[in-house]
Amino acid sequence: METHNLSPLRKGIIGVQFLFVAFGATVLVPLLVGLDPATALFVAGVGTLIFHLVTKGIVPIYLGSSFAFIAPMIKATELYGLPGTIFGLIGVAIVYFLMSAFVKWRGIQFIQRLFPPVVIGPVIILIGISLSSTGVNMAKENWVLALISLAVAVAVSIYAKGLLKLIPVFCGIIAGYVAAFLFYEIDFSVVREAAWFSLPQFVFPQFSWQAVVFMIPVAIAPVIEHIGDVYVVNTVTGKDFVKDPGLHRTFLGDGLACLFSSFVGGPPVTTYSEVTGAMVLTKVYNPQVIRVAAVAAILFSVIGKVSALLKSIPNAVLGGIMLLLFGTIACAGISNMIHNRTDLSDTRNIVIVSLTLTIGIGGAVLTWGNFTLSGIGLAAITGVLLNLILPQKQKSL
Repeated sequence: METHNLSPLRKGIIGVQFLFVAFGATVLVPLLVGLDPATALFVAGVGTLIFHLVTKGIVPIYLGSSFAFIAPMIKATELYGLPGTIFGLIGVAIVYFLMSAFVKWRGIQFIQRLFPPVVIGPVIILIGISLSSTGVNMAKENWVLALISLAVAVAVSIYAKGLLKLIPVFCGIIAGYVAAFLFYEIDFSVVREAAWFSLPQFVFPQFSWQAVVFMIPVAIAPVIEHIGDVYVVNTVTGKDFVKDPGLHRTFLGDGLACLFSSFVGGPPVTTYSEVTGAMVLTKVYNPQVIRVAAVAAILFSVIGKVSALLKSIPNAVLGGIMLLLFGTIACAGISNMIHNRTDLSDTRNIVIVSLTLTIGIGGAVLTWGNFTLSGIGLAAITGVLLNLILPQKQKSL
């Protein structure tokens, strides 16, 4: 239902519920890459409002921190420093802008030809697998806390119902945090000293074209995720947002949101399917409610004690969640290929998938002067090029 007749209070309550669904995932990304979680909430809120402005305010989509960039941001920070990495995120916006222009010019078929499931599937698998060692290293700081967080997250994802089923990450973090409070020590001094109201800790970019080139290939997976989420929202609402306002506008809105994020030191944002799931459960599809969630995120971002509390979460708690989360990302890549019936008896497809995975997992590096391309970025480009170069299997008449 469109729910234009909802009272302002009812819209506010549902909007905060939607933010609650997206909250855990949104703040987890900055906690893992060394950014202020308050900044992530801020850019998620502002980015969502930018998206709605560009898409005529008719597409009920919420933008939050993208998990696809956790591993690349950690690696890029080692290579170019955090300010350089933040500048590199401009490359993500560039990809979205190009996709917007291409869709406007040639239609969605062009993107489907460039990034078929045989390319996207292994790239998504790599995003999950490349993070696995980070999750294990964080979890082993305290395996008891890690396993408590993991067990609760698994139990909620399997047995919970309604809105609770959409926030297993959030529930796992809360359970681990409570266990740490009861049986171990948590340093609350930072929370006590934090101001009730304070601006997020913005990190301003420092020019690094190498970081931009490093980030550009990583944006391939979120581009496909964006398309899929728009089609899911179409199905949920019974409308065709690919035609009106158009996929080129949704790409542009997402790109501008990522560009804003790169200016203030937030992680790249992407469409959040968790909130779409919440819309299905509540039967509320009104974009105004999504904008309420965005405003609520901005308000939470300036409550200093919230950010300080999030930073006090033990690494082991986050590590336990990561064990499940990053494996789930890898499974999403496998599911993508299965759902699209990728034929792995076809030698061409086997070559694309195997080389994409081995180059990404093996840590291959391409160096040319000061230019370096490695990891997921190099693997993604390899998959795209192989898909374009290798001949298609001839169909029998």
